[in-house]
Amino acid sequence: MKPNNVQTPSATFPLEVKGITAAYRDKPVLWDVSFQVPEGQLVAIVGPNGAGKTTLLKIIMDLMQPAAGRATVYGRPFSKARQWVGYVPQRGSVDWDFPTNALDVVQMGLYGRLGWFRRPGRKERETAMQCLEKVGMADFADRQISQLSGGQQQRVFLARALAQDARLYLTDEPFAGVDYKTEQAIVALLRELKATGSTVVVVHHDLGTVSDYFDRVVLLNKSLVAEGPVEEAFTPENVAAAYGGGVKYLAGAK
Repeated sequence: MKPNNVQTPSATFPLEVKGITAAYRDKPVLWDVSFQVPEGQLVAIVGPNGAGKTTLLKIIMDLMQPAAGRATVYGRPFSKARQWVGYVPQRGSVDWDFPTNALDVVQMGLYGRLGWFRRPGRKERETAMQCLEKVGMADFADRQISQLSGGQQQRVFLARALAQDARLYLTDEPFAGVDYKTEQAIVALLRELKATGSTVVVVHHDLGTVSDYFDRVVLLNKSLVAEGPVEEAFTPENVAAAYGGGVKYLAGAK
């Protein structure tokens, strides 16, 4: 799998967040958040519950409008760059009772190329099967998604993101509720995407694996606490600042 052939601007960042402020009614969720994501990096966005991590992804993808600031993908608003972006949502945000099978879910990732009025053909089916095989789910292509385990469902949505053949991948808690074997398979896949030149941004909850899995980290608690290479930004002091000093275990931080 190689990154999307669509030409992307070379002089801009895959993702740039500039002064984003957001609120739900009168409750602040994000305050003046700014950071840049360099090309070809595995980036974790971490912070306590209610820190604004998922809200930030929604703003990046134009699913929510900020009160101030903006996010750009390769220097453009998401609406003009969506063909370069693959997205893996939280499992809890998906209607798993929707009557469709794993292969159809993956083929949905191809509609950006096909357009909504052209049906997938043999070529698209082959591409979708290749993506399912890549995540170890080819044998479940005809299985209804409601009949899959949580880890299997997550693999199917990763396969759908692969089918999009993107330059930038946004994933929201991809390791939540999966077993160790599935987690390691997901990590291997994200590293493979990075090796092909893609950039991967992951909303992540496990502080103990940040140093092992990621190149860069964004520490968030409504406002930006720290961001940068893991070895520089992921320190006990910064984590304590983000989590209010309530962190008892932190692997890999020095």
